[in-house]
Formats: sequence, C-alpha cells, structure tokens
Amino acid sequence: MSHLSIPPFIRSLPKVELHIHIEGTLSPSLRWTLSQRNHIPLRYNTYESLLASYNVTYNHRREVHGDNGMPTFLETYFEALEVLVTEDDFYELAMAYFTRASEMNVRYAEPFFDLQAHTDRGVAVETVMRGLWRARTDAKEKLGVESWWILCFVRDRDVQEGVRVLREAMPWARSPASSTTGSGERKEVFHAVGVASNEYGRPPGLFEEGFRIAKNAGLKVTMHCDVDQYEVDAHLHDAVFTVCDGHGADRIDHGLNAVDSPKVMAGLKARGIGLTLCPHAYHRRQATEVLFPKIRALWDEGVTFCINSDDPAYMHDVWIDGNMAKMMQYGGFGEGEMVQMVRNAVEMSWAGDEVKRRLRMELDSLSY
Repeated sequence: MSHLSIPPFIRSLPKVELHIHIEGTLSPSLRWTLSQRNHIPLRYNTYESLLASYNVTYNHRREVHGDNGMPTFLETYFEALEVLVTEDDFYELAMAYFTRASEMNVRYAEPFFDLQAHTDRGVAVETVMRGLWRARTDAKEKLGVESWWILCFVRDRDVQEGVRVLREAMPWARSPASSTTGSGERKEVFHAVGVASNEYGRPPGLFEEGFRIAKNAGLKVTMHCDVDQYEVDAHLHDAVFTVCDGHGADRIDHGLNAVDSPKVMAGLKARGIGLTLCPHAYHRRQATEVLFPKIRALWDEGVTFCINSDDPAYMHDVWIDGNMAKMMQYGGFGEGEMVQMVRNAVEMSWAGDEVKRRLRMELDSLSY
C-alpha cells in the first residue's frame, strides 16, 4: 500500500488539501528526535521498534470490535503527541508537513489541530498557536503554500473543556475583516472549528455551544462523520440538517456513508455541503471492489467531494498524491475528473478570494 506509483499527471497537478490532521503527520523520525530533545522517554527502546509501532492499529476499534490486546489507532495517535512541548516543536511539526505538501504541489491547505490534546498535558494555548502561526507564515513566504488552520474539538473528551479551550484560543481566530484579504495585523491562525477523534456515542449536536461561538465570530464549522462508525447515519443526518441551529455544517469530513441515504445525499446537494474524502483510510478496511464503486456512486449522484490524506504517518505513509493515484488506479477516474476534484476543493475551501482566484486560473491553464 505504501509503494504506490504516482502518475506524472498527479505529480504535476496543483492540489488543495482540506482534510489532514497535523498530529497525524508526526513521523517516527521527528517523534524520536523530539523525545530526545525534550527528554521524554518512549516505550520503545530502539528507533526500529518505534517505527514498527506505526503499523499495528489500522483496523482495530475496541468499542466496535472488542479488546484484542493491541492499542487502537487513537491510543497510538494521542500517545505520540507527548513529545510536542515547545513552540518550536509545533513549528517543526507543521513545517515538515508544509515542506512535504510543497513537494507534492499542494498550493493551499486547511490542516486540523487538536488543541485539547496539548492543553490537557499542560501545554499553553499560546505555545501551540505561536508555533502554528510561525509555520503558516513561513510556509507561505518560503514554500508558496498558503493555509488556514481548523481547531478541532476532541470528540470523546468533556464538551465544556472543549468550549473553554476554544474561548481561550479565540484571540488567534481569523477576524471577519480578513476573510477576503487573508491578512491582518493580528496573529491569526484558525478560521474554522471541527470535531474529530472517537465519535462512538458522541453525536455532533453535543458541540452545538461551540458551533455557535464559532459562527458568531464569523468562523466556519466542519465535523467528522467517520466511515462505518457506530450510528454514522444519524450523525450524518444531524450534520446536514440539525447542527448550527438547523443550518447544517459548512463541510463534512469523510461522510462516505452518505451514499446509503438518498435523503442525506439530497441534503448535501441542496445545502451545498461538500465531503472531504480520504480513500486510502477507507481502503485499509474495505475491499477495492466495495469501496471505489461507493465513491463513484457519490460522484455520479452529483455529491461534491475532494480528495485528501487524513493521517498519513499512521496510514502506510500515503499522502494526498497517493490518495489521488488510487482514485485513478482503482476508481477509474480520468484526468478531467481529477481536475474537477481539485476545483471542488477550491470551492469547498475557505481560502480568501484572491487565493481562490489564483487557484482557478492555474486550473484553467491545464491541458489534459
């Protein structure tokens, strides 16, 4: 799975990434380096054993499948974050992603970050924000990758804790005045809130107070509806029709199970809600002949979606280019359709008007 051949067309295609967890890009090598620099012991005595630990949690969900004695994906994911302590740590994590994004021809990105996972460990909000802000600034100036961040509520933690952390972070939110210019004197980091982590028994409506705070500040709202998760059909219905005082989310992350509900698909189209799909994440659990016809069915039904990475460090090191390659190789999508998916990402994004204008022009100049 990790040795995909990336077609030259995909390599050269300008890209927009709307579903990437920055903590999910923490490579074994950076984690090893930070653990030594910050004097944080790991349970792994050698780098090789640390590297092997990234391969054990792909399909296991204890609440769904029972306890097989192995750590789940999320347990491994959150344990890894203990090495992130200083402003420079967050800067290096983000810049490692932006550097990789630049190499893959990603022009614009909206990464997620799990602020509660850091404040819970005693890391100050300002420490995280300053590191992410510096990376956002340097990625634009040095790499040509523009971005805004999305602050995620950690879904399986206390709701009021999430609201408190959001309120504390609001000085770092994008002001309405900068929504079109993309600039400002404030150190603006994030322009939206999301809901991520384990959604078992945690419907999106639990976070309505946080959504109202975000909306009242002019921010956008997105939320995960993970594939084949417990009660995902109800979560999708709420995300489209119920949350945000009945207006629905501005975007939905994953959401592949919409294909099973004509009502949800109709709602997505009527309300202009796009999906951020991550094919490789699902391919780990679904057979090729099951997964890709579902994605094609969404496409044929006119549901808007774009292609993204998710947590590539923990998913065979498959990034956005590999996910796009899978769409062509296994889904039978042609070059014109792949360009349209990038156009979808541009329109689904919450980039400023000037950034969108440049991206549209670049896509218009392509020949295929």
